[in-house]
Amino acid sequence: MAEAGIRVLVVDDHEMVRLGLITYLQTEPGIDVVGEAAGGQEAVRLAQELAPDVILMDLVMPEMDGVAATKEIKENNPSVQVIVLTSFVEDSWVFPALEAGAAGYLLKTARAEEIAQAIFSVSQGQSILDPEIMEMLKGRNHRPRALHQDLTERERDVLRLIADGLSNQEIADTLHIGIKTVKTHVSNILDKLQVKDRTQAAVYAHRHGLAKGDDH
Repeated sequence: MAEAGIRVLVVDDHEMVRLGLITYLQTEPGIDVVGEAAGGQEAVRLAQELAPDVILMDLVMPEMDGVAATKEIKENNPSVQVIVLTSFVEDSWVFPALEAGAAGYLLKTARAEEIAQAIFSVSQGQSILDPEIMEMLKGRNHRPRALHQDLTERERDVLRLIADGLSNQEIADTLHIGIKTVKTHVSNILDKLQVKDRTQAAVYAHRHGLAKGDDH
């Protein structure tokens, strides 16, 4: 029996999209497609039944959209990583999806191998944002709240690099500090900003002008 890979649930209301994703992912070593869903409600149910590691989540679906499904899935199964896969780049979808707990946001123009790599990345705790989404986030500058005022200068440095999509090891290499120190800083940042994960920290940074290129 083959060694089990990353368990993936594919959610999209278009059958041909699901079929295409599944057909490709089944050829990827280390990925095990465990199920598919045509809507949000079915996705929530299958997330409970199948215990996937990663969910590829469409946004616009009948009965329950991807944002609502992501929120409910993350509340019930915090360890499940959700990657939004959509054609929408509007604020009204991007921010709610990331704030609901999505670990990644990719556009359907992404290449198949990029989607596969994103699955591996989020399963290792990284956040993955399409470059177009990254640029859009950098262009949004909202008035800051008080939460980040307790961050130290070093924590602000780490937060800027998180917002830039760097992994812990890349942050360690950039700042010339140990990986354990980076993990401590990341933990402190999540705690001070009252966010659940790196993706939400990155969104916070961009929305409050704390990311690289957002200084004012």
